[in-house]
Amino acid sequence: MNHTQHKAIVNFIWSIADDVLRDVYTRGKYRDIILPFTVLRRLDAILEPSKDKVLEMHQKLNEMKIDNQAPQLSRTSGYVFYNTSNYTFKKLLNEPSNIRQNLEVYLDGFSINVQDIISKFKLRNQLETLEEGDITFALIEKFCSSDINVSPEPTTDKDGNTVLDGLSNLGMGYVFEELIRKFNEENNEEAGEHFTPREIIQLMTHLIFEPVKGKIKDGTYLIYDPACGSGGMLTEAEHFAKQINPKATFHLYGQEVNPETYAICKADMLIKDEDPEKIAYGSTLSKDGFSNIQ
Repeated sequence: MNHTQHKAIVNFIWSIADDVLRDVYTRGKYRDIILPFTVLRRLDAILEPSKDKVLEMHQKLNEMKIDNQAPQLSRTSGYVFYNTSNYTFKKLLNEPSNIRQNLEVYLDGFSINVQDIISKFKLRNQLETLEEGDITFALIEKFCSSDINVSPEPTTDKDGNTVLDGLSNLGMGYVFEELIRKFNEENNEEAGEHFTPREIIQLMTHLIFEPVKGKIKDGTYLIYDPACGSGGMLTEAEHFAKQINPKATFHLYGQEVNPETYAICKADMLIKDEDPEKIAYGSTLSKDGFSNIQ
């Protein structure tokens, strides 16, 4: 997916804000809704193909009275996260009159690692405002549009032809960073407070890895960013390092003090099947989240 397609997705998501949120939220508050719903829609699209199998497994484990269901449910979903509610974004649209209640059930159905993301976004605090503005249905409906694809997998027609390309983790990073930039412009904030532009990150990865690329042999390496923002540096560093040696394994660690960008980064790591506990929340200077790692 090229830069033009990334921009098209950003413009579509921004249009959701203008079309749905305008009379309920000020433009400076659009990010409080758009960013978490974009994350949730991506997670939702990823989990949708395995949804029925996860529900079957969840019911089976309940009948067997197994409390620790996370390993089996993760294995069934194919990712380190899952959702045990009966809902997806699209199924939430089937009951417009109960969409607030069903959305809460849907949020509660996510695995504990996603609950942390939802909490950091403070999304549940927004549900009453969405309901009072009577925009919950319209918001979810827009995110379910066939004109946008935030899943890593392409969408296809009935004949199997690709309609919309999938959105890679690198591409999703571009989308989030462009959205954050637009939101910051509305609030007269500096984009650099939240992320480093990809062009700068790419230069930094070259400066870091080029001098040592001959030393990156087969094996396992740790990549750490003490102020990881939305995770762009970690993603780009891993991408560049794997080009140097595709046989090497890289584990990503990061810490971020801003709850919003921490949530975005953690969601990205979940999708990449990285251990979500390797992304710590808080200030690296005042409380190192990885002081036990030598």
